[in-house]
Amino acid sequence: MRFVDEAEITVEAGDGGNGCVSFRREKYVPYGGPDGGDGGDGGSVYLVADKDLNTLVDFRHDRRFRADRGEDGKGANRTGRSGNDRLIRVPTGTLVYEAETSELIGDLTEDGQRLLVARGGRHGLGNTRFKSATNQAPRQFRPGTPGEVRRLHLELKLLADVGLLGMPNAGKSTLIRAISAARPKVAEYPFTTLYPQLGVVRVAPGVSFVVADIPGLIEGAAEGAGLGVRFLKHAARNRLLLHVVDVGTAGTVEEVAASVRTVEQELAGFREDLGATPVWLVCNKVDLLRPEARQRVYDELVQALGWEDRWFAVSAATGEGLGPLIEAVGRFLEGDEAHAH
Repeated sequence: MRFVDEAEITVEAGDGGNGCVSFRREKYVPYGGPDGGDGGDGGSVYLVADKDLNTLVDFRHDRRFRADRGEDGKGANRTGRSGNDRLIRVPTGTLVYEAETSELIGDLTEDGQRLLVARGGRHGLGNTRFKSATNQAPRQFRPGTPGEVRRLHLELKLLADVGLLGMPNAGKSTLIRAISAARPKVAEYPFTTLYPQLGVVRVAPGVSFVVADIPGLIEGAAEGAGLGVRFLKHAARNRLLLHVVDVGTAGTVEEVAASVRTVEQELAGFREDLGATPVWLVCNKVDLLRPEARQRVYDELVQALGWEDRWFAVSAATGEGLGPLIEAVGRFLEGDEAHAH
């Protein structure tokens, strides 16, 4: 399914039903009193988070959503039926903004969470409500109030435990294919994933984590170059970032180190607090290095970067080193910081 992470919709709550003007008509009561009932409340519009959705693509076609209007009141003091609420399912991780002002209305982070985005109109009052000692036959009534109408901007941020970062063609798509059931497009030529991919990685029976293949970054992404901030924002919710680098075909150690610094600068330029997210280095494509040269390349790269956090050597193509990486990530997410590479 095509990934769509932004959409704009209009929501319209139902109007409240009008109050009724009515008088009793009974055979032996020639001057019956007022019996006009109240109207019903208009239905409201809610957004509901659904963990089974992972795209906003449906909102590219359906952009207007209405709740039911409240029924008008009736004679014999019958109250009009309230309008049904409109529930709109959105992916978990959806941010909701007022389109006109860009004000954040809500953040739907948990499955089943509801957010009221348009309140239904209040019911009108029937003429029974206006009866008094001095006004025995009131003809006053109150109409229902209009329901709210709002234009909303929806923005989806992936809710993944682990994000894969790196330059285009670093092997992130191959890595996510190797450790999960996700199937992003993979090719031999340099290109970047157009839409983030989510995969579930099984660590042990009943233990798993969600990993996101975030599209490759290029220099200037934080200022909007290339795919820009459209995908940098997805890294904001990850608990751990894996920085994947190509040590097999990307050139010299100095060139690989320069690519790592480029991505780090883009992360820091996008949001300062993103720099606080733990980042582990994943040296990918080690199968393309001569066995006798591997340790030297690792040592030189870690030294060139001054890397102090964990690092791993893997081959997404052959599966080499993936087991220890997955196990370490699983322990980290469970809060066990004792093990380090």
